[in-house]
This record gives sequence, C-alpha cells and structure tokens, in this order.
Amino acid sequence: MPDRYAEILVVDLLGGIGDLVMLLPAVHGLARRHPGARVRVLTHDPGADLVRADPAVAEVRTPRHGRPGAERAAVAEALAARRPDLAVSTTRYDGIPELLEAAARRAVTNLWRDPPPDQPVGRRYLEILHAEGLLGDADRRAAPRVHLDEGARRAGERVLARLAGASPVPPVALVTGAGMAVKHWPYGHWRRLASALTGRGHPVLTVGPVDRADPLGLPLPRADLPTLAGQFAALARRGGVVVGPDTGPVRLAAAAGAPTVALFGPTDARRYGIGGADLQGAPDCPHRLPTAITEQPCWWQARCPLDPAGPACMAALDPAVVLDAVTAAAGRNPSAPGPGRADGPPSGR
Repeated sequence: MPDRYAEILVVDLLGGIGDLVMLLPAVHGLARRHPGARVRVLTHDPGADLVRADPAVAEVRTPRHGRPGAERAAVAEALAARRPDLAVSTTRYDGIPELLEAAARRAVTNLWRDPPPDQPVGRRYLEILHAEGLLGDADRRAAPRVHLDEGARRAGERVLARLAGASPVPPVALVTGAGMAVKHWPYGHWRRLASALTGRGHPVLTVGPVDRADPLGLPLPRADLPTLAGQFAALARRGGVVVGPDTGPVRLAAAAGAPTVALFGPTDARRYGIGGADLQGAPDCPHRLPTAITEQPCWWQARCPLDPAGPACMAALDPAVVLDAVTAAAGRNPSAPGPGRADGPPSGR
C-alpha cells in the first residue's frame, strides 16, 4: 500500500497564472490519492483566487509582501504553522527546496528534473509524482480543471448573453495581451483575424489591452480570475473558442472547458502546449531552447536575433492559419464541465 499523508503542502511560487494552472492536476491528484488529507497551497496572487474555493484545497497562503525574500519567508511561515507530512514544490530558488526538505517528513522539490524536450511541463509533473508513488495511473492523464462556483458561472452567462446575444455563430475571444513582450502577436495580425471572424458572423470578444481607436471586438469586462473563468465556461457552452499566446488567461480558458487556439513562438508547443490547437511559429528557430527558455537570447527583452523588428517566431504565425484552426474548433465543446469541476476530486478537507 502507498504511504498516506495527512498534511500536504504544495508550493508554486513561480509567479504566473499559467504556472499554477499547469500544476492543478497534481494538486487534484494528490487530493484523490490521499483522501482526507489536508492539502494546503502556497502561491502568488492573483492566481491564488483560482484555488480558494476549490474543495480539494483546505487552505491557500500567499506571500505577505512583494519585497525580496517574501517567498522564502512565506514558506517558512507555512512550515511553522503546520509541519507537512508531504511537501511538493515547483519552486527552486532562494533555498526554498532546502527549507521544505528539512521540515517535511517527505519532500519532492524538483518537478523539473530531466525533462524530455517534447513532453508537456504539466505532464512531466504528473509523471514524476507518479514515479514517486504519490499519484495513481489515472492521474498521469489528467488535464487542468479549475473549480467554478455557481456565482462565477451565472456571472459568466450574463456577460455572454449581453455580448454575444443569441448569435447562431459561436463567439471567439481574443486574448491579445501577454505577460512578456516576446510572446506578443503583432497587432496587425490580430486585426486581420478579427476582421475575418467578424466577416463570418462570429461575435468577437477581447481580453486584455483595448485600443479604443481601433477596437478588435467587444471587451469582456475586467474581472477577477474565477469570474473570468466563468466567462470562458459560458463561451464554451456556446461552442466558442479562445485564441491567444502562451499565457495564463488562455490556459485558464482551457481549464474552464473552452477549446483554445494557442500561439507559440519563443516557447515550444510540444513542451508548453495547452492541449487544443497549439500552433508553433518558426518551428526550426535555432535559438529556441525547449528546456531552458530563460536562456534564450530573446527571452527577457524580446530582442530577436532573426528580426530587429520583433519576435520573428510570433510574426510567422499567419492569421489565415489561425483562422483555419478557429474554424475547425468552433462549435465543439469537448469538456463542457457541469457544476463544480468536470473531473473534480473528492474534497481534501
């Protein structure tokens, strides 16, 4: 019989919403594999909002401030509050693995070890935890799913009813922003895509920065992440599609049940793919490092060695190809979760 753990601490302090979404199947798998365990999650805001109402999670903690050392201090506080039987972490900086290993009865502090260049990051997490005997066979195939309460669902339905109306053509949401400049798709490409979608009758919605002089579509109202997930779920129930770069809101859309068309440039779609239509720009770029993306010459400043005008890999993604992928995905609703989570684990409380 596998070991059972009553206190589990999961640490994800990488900073991105998408980083936490990729870890959700591991959080849920640990709750299923260890029924009755008290699962705590330590992560950053605003991503923490995605797990505060999750029935698999008993407690959510966040760093107290944004100054240097905040993450290490938050880990120390979590360990002092309750010593975990098991600690699992994606976070490798500032001595955090050593803190966890010293305090927990058992710790798995490197979910990045020996990654194949073509294995998705989230799947790698699950494979390592399975190899450690912490997850079952079925958990290895789990996809990210975010818990949605009824308030978020109803709010999402109201927004989609107002913006998309009773259109017989599925709506399409364009996530035009990205946390890093190197992931931006050229605005002219967005304009061509939006015009083509409008010409085919799709209600076009936007998430992210709005150019009031040249709007691409109707903006979804600014909202917290659970409410945005409810909007994506409502869009999915209308057969809609979400399009955007390798960024947190697109991963959130997929975790809420929406088909996605994801635009990959500096990151490798084989490793960071979201699971819908994952389109790779400039697949043969000699500067792309699938397992060491932060070491790429373009990563931090978006200075492309191939094109001084901007990331050549993102510009290489033709709007016509993206349009074809949207057309193929529209009208499909492969995951359509009902109340709560589509593959929700038993409560960890």
